[in-house]
Amino acid sequence: MAQQAYKLMDEIWISGLSDIDKEEKQLIRKRLIEWRNGPTIVRVEKPIRLYRARAIGYKAKQGFVVVRVKVRKGSLRKPRPNSGRRPKRMGVYGYSPSKGLRWIAEERAARKFPNLEVLGSYYLAEDGLYKYFEVILVDPSHPAIKNDKELRWLQDPSNRKRVFRGLTSAGKKARGLLKEKLRRTTKHKWKKKQKERILRKGHEGTKSSRFTQLGEKPPGK
Repeated sequence: MAQQAYKLMDEIWISGLSDIDKEEKQLIRKRLIEWRNGPTIVRVEKPIRLYRARAIGYKAKQGFVVVRVKVRKGSLRKPRPNSGRRPKRMGVYGYSPSKGLRWIAEERAARKFPNLEVLGSYYLAEDGLYKYFEVILVDPSHPAIKNDKELRWLQDPSNRKRVFRGLTSAGKKARGLLKEKLRRTTKHKWKKKQKERILRKGHEGTKSSRFTQLGEKPPGK
C-alpha cells in the first residue's frame, strides 16, 4: 500500500498540476519564486518527490543528504565574433554543453559536498529561467552506510567520484549507454561515427564532399 501511495503522489506532482485548485497553484508559484531567488545549491531535510527518491535508493536514516540544485535552461552563450564572415559561420547558435542539465546538477552538488557520493537525481520543477533537480548524496564513511548491505558497494575505491566519470544514470544517458542498441558497449556507436566521418570528408561546400555523400566519384578522378 505504501508503494502505491508513493506512486500516486508522484503522478499528482508530474501530471496532475493542471487539475489542482487555484490556491494550490499559487502556492506552487510562490515556491518557485523562492527557489529562483535562493542560492543555487540548497540542502533540504526531506525529498519532495518521495517515490522517485525511494526508487533511487533513498532511506530516511543517517548518512543520506538531499540537495536541491537549480541549473539555467538553454544552450551555452557565446559572444558574436568581430571578424568578418558569413552569418552561417558566426558560431553564435548551436552550442550545447553535450551534457544533460541533470548531470550538470549532480556535478555541482558533488563539488559542493566533496566527501559525499552522488547516488542519483531526478527532475523537480522548472520556470522560465531555471530547471530544478533534487540530488541524493550518500556519505560512504558513515557507520550506518557501512553496515547497509545495499550501499556497501560505495566503499569500493573504484566507485569514488562516480558522477565525474559518468557512472550515474544521468551520465550514462548522456554517454548513450542506456539505449537498447548501445547498452554496455560503445563499439556500435564508434563504427557509426566512423562511417559519418568518411562520408563527410572535405568541406561541405566543396564538390568532392557532395559527391561522396551521394556515393559517386567527383569528375576528373
